[in-house]
Amino acid sequence: MATINVRRDVTDPFYRYKMERIQSKIEGKGNGIKTVIVNLTSVANSLDRPPAYLIKYFGFELGAQTNTNPADDRWIINGAHDASKLQDYLDGFISKFVLCKKCKNPETVMEVKNGGITEDCKACGQISQVDLRLKLSGFILKNEPKKGKKDKATKKAERRARKAAGKGGDDDENASQNGSPGDSASDRGDENGDYGVAAGSDDELTRQIEDGALDIDDVPEEKEVQWATDFSADAVKSRAEILPEDLKRAAINPAEFAEELEDGEGGSSVYDEFGKWILDTAAEKGSVDKVDSVEVYVKAKELGIESKHRTLTVLAQTIFDKNIVKQVDGRAGMLKKMITSEKHEKAFLGGTERFVGIDHPELIPQVSAILIKYYENDLIEEEQLKAWGSKASKKYVDIKTSKQVRRSAEKFIEWLDQAESDEEEEEDDDSE
Repeated sequence: MATINVRRDVTDPFYRYKMERIQSKIEGKGNGIKTVIVNLTSVANSLDRPPAYLIKYFGFELGAQTNTNPADDRWIINGAHDASKLQDYLDGFISKFVLCKKCKNPETVMEVKNGGITEDCKACGQISQVDLRLKLSGFILKNEPKKGKKDKATKKAERRARKAAGKGGDDDENASQNGSPGDSASDRGDENGDYGVAAGSDDELTRQIEDGALDIDDVPEEKEVQWATDFSADAVKSRAEILPEDLKRAAINPAEFAEELEDGEGGSSVYDEFGKWILDTAAEKGSVDKVDSVEVYVKAKELGIESKHRTLTVLAQTIFDKNIVKQVDGRAGMLKKMITSEKHEKAFLGGTERFVGIDHPELIPQVSAILIKYYENDLIEEEQLKAWGSKASKKYVDIKTSKQVRRSAEKFIEWLDQAESDEEEEEDDDSE
């Protein structure tokens, strides 16, 4: 199903926040006429809000009855309402209950606390309050959703970070109660590794208390000083975990962060201009196949980005269409000239993830065929393909989409492993 930008006022085709367009179906007639929103759950998931909030908001705006807890996922509004009208109302919901008040990104986590509704932005760190005078605010206060494992895991990680900084005192008792041992390691990335040392320090402190209580007061102070003055990679990473997202990246990898700032990461940039030029040229000529590779390279050089790794992310999303498997050979010459490092290879694979996972999900079953073409044309090294296929990442797409794309690539990765095994057997036979 086609996707649109979460913020429809943003026309950037590479805007990372996408959602499905509202799909509605009118049923019944007369007094029994009603509108069914067939993909409300999917839209709500894209916004990270319960679907009951969306349907209730529509009900308040339209002055119509709605169902807020259907057993069959049929979200109904009484009366006949077309999809475009509902889409306009959804923009209002997004503005009031999803977007950060500061950076305007839809990366907020909503929480009901102390009779108020807060939105914690994971992009910029801003914490803002939702207007309680809005009708939906009253509904949210009375129907707070139960928090799942993800929320608990996040809180547990925050407690561990505070403990590593010497600030975890009163949280120790609650840590074991609110933890989530069932959380998936792949979903949480490297959290366990980041906090492993800090989490294990309690045992050491307990041993010292039991063996001799004379030095109890010195232990926390010593630990705090060590944490603050330790400049090892692990210590820097541990301290960075309690910073806002942008400062976290700057602390862990300052060189990469500086390059992102230089390239215009996060906003309208020269890369948007480059991608828009390719799409506009393709539309003008009637097909992306008619956009000459030489012209594409010349345009990139004109913009000064022909050697930048992010250029490959844009190319993967713009120089192909649904016939990508057949088109790779024709673009291989240009791509080989521009893919000059491991960083470029990763960026090109990331762009491919977005292309098949978000722009053309119908192409996900063809991922193995696409990667074979990359491999045959020497665009991506074998080691890089294996590393990419071994672990899902949320750098370019959401984690669910990333897993779907890699699942489709399993046949190709197996083929690579088998080919390597056959080569080793042949070498052993030759040596004998």
